[in-house]
Formats: sequence, structure tokens, C-alpha cells
Amino acid sequence: MGLFDFFKKKETLNTEEKESLDKGLEKTKEGFFGKLSRAVVGKSKVDEDVLDELEEILISSDVGVETTVKIIRRIEERVSRDKFLTTNELDVILREEIAGLLSENKTHDVSNAFQMSDIKPYVIMVVGVNGVGKTTTIGKLASQFHKAGNKVVLGAGDTFRAAAVDQLKLWGNRVGVQVIDHGMNTDPAAVAFDAVKQAKEQGADVVIIDTAGRLHNKVNLMNELSKIKRVIQKFIPDAPHEVLLVLDGSTGQNAFIQAQEFTKVTEVTALAITKLDGTAKGGVVIGISDQLKIPVKYIGVGEKIEDLQVFNKKEFVDSFFKRV
Repeated sequence: MGLFDFFKKKETLNTEEKESLDKGLEKTKEGFFGKLSRAVVGKSKVDEDVLDELEEILISSDVGVETTVKIIRRIEERVSRDKFLTTNELDVILREEIAGLLSENKTHDVSNAFQMSDIKPYVIMVVGVNGVGKTTTIGKLASQFHKAGNKVVLGAGDTFRAAAVDQLKLWGNRVGVQVIDHGMNTDPAAVAFDAVKQAKEQGADVVIIDTAGRLHNKVNLMNELSKIKRVIQKFIPDAPHEVLLVLDGSTGQNAFIQAQEFTKVTEVTALAITKLDGTAKGGVVIGISDQLKIPVKYIGVGEKIEDLQVFNKKEFVDSFFKRV
């Protein structure tokens, strides 16, 4: 199975993946629907007070102010048009409006998410601040590519964080893929150069390059990422084919801020939102999907390798509105 075929196969979730998604969103759903139930208790229709409560619930669930305003405005239009909507209908209305909102953003169409075709090797550069699960995401991605029959090479380019190189090497051993490293405190661009060079020589299908996870000096980070791009383009002119930004979903609105900061220093083409299983802030996926013109390609809903899932907006909305 080739790289492109693997991702075409992942357009829909199987039963086990759906169960993992449901379980991963449990805390978010418990918080959201608990608040919603309290907001409508004793009320029969969707009025201004209910909408005010709903607005607070959406914002407190880290959906984001801008996206929340869009959702509330749409529900207000339905209330005005239909004249009378009961609180019992609120779940259905919310589901329809959120699904509609995400459907309008064509950058999140699963069928268009991966344009890999016959590119070989396909180069993915992974960025993100320390602690978001960047190295773990790379390991899980490598495992999924490898299990699908692809030859994978990893580049340990986060050479400044203690144990980052060793962590990636552990993942390489666990998954059974090659890791190119120069050790700690070495030039990340040199690591990327060797990783892409060896991958090309070996006929590898995909190269995943880790990078430094720091934002405190944006100029240095921008220069470093630019240098990595320049050296790998010596072998593959249009590489990297993806710049994947990893965000920690449990940080809620901070994930927005990190995304905005990273897009200032490099071109980000895709997002992975991790750690959704340990937080009640899963609503951040809805806000990020709506607001950023960058597709969410992966979500992390558990510890297992297969719990890093290709983001499917329909499956996500279905799971979100499945009562616990």
C-alpha cells in the first residue's frame, strides 16, 4: 500500500477508531452538556437568556469568541425564522450549525487533505513548542506510515532540548524506522540535510524532520527553519511538502496564540491537535478549524499509536454530540 493509498483509506474511521474518538472527547462532552443542561433547566423555548447562556458555555469550552459569535448569530436567525424553537431542539440545532460552519471551510475536506501522489520522498517538517507532544506525534506518524508499508526516515533536528534526540531514537527503535541524528547541540539543518540525502539515496517514501521547540527568540527560530528548508531543497526543490504544527489541545486558547505566533515565523500547512483525551477543552478544535485557514489534519485522542487520528470533521461533530 502506497503513501497516498494509505491516507485515502483513512477517510472514514473504523469502529475502534470511533470508540477511541468518543472516549477521547468524554471530558469535553461532560463539561459542555453538563453546562448546557443546567442552562436550559426549567425553560421550554430558546430565548435571549438561553442564547446568552449558550454563548458563555461555548466560550468557556474554548470554541473561541469569533466562532462562538458566528454560531450564536446563526441560531438567532433560526429562532427569528422559525419563531419558536424548544430547548429540546437545541442539541440538534447546535449540531447542524457547527457541522455547517466546518463544512464551509473547504481546506478541511478530508478528501483534499493529502496531496502526496507519487512524490518520493515526501518531506514533513514538524514544528511546535516544547511540551505539546511533538516528538510523540512524530513517532506515532512514523508508526502509521511504516505499518502501511512505507519506508520512513526520521531526522532528529530538535538538537537543543534535553533528551529530545534520545526520545526520537527510542521511537525509531520502537517503530522500526531509521533515525538520523548528530547528537545534542548540533546544527539542525545538517541533520535535516543528512536525513533527506539518505532518504533519497535509499528510496524512502517519507521523511519526518523534528525541529526546535522554542519561540522566545522568533528571529533565531525563523532563521533556523529557513535554513532547514534551504538545505533540504538542494535535494528536493519543492520540499518540505508539509510543515505540520503540533498544538496541545489541553491549553485551549493558548493553542490559538501558538498557532498565530508560528505562522509569523514560518509557513504552516497543517495542524495536529494533541492531548484532547485529558481535557475538557476539546471545543478548541471547532474554533481552530473555523478560524485558521490551515487544515487540521490530525487529532490526538489517547495514548495508543492509533489514537493519533486523521481529522474528519463529520466524525468529530458526530462524536461531540453523542451524549456520554
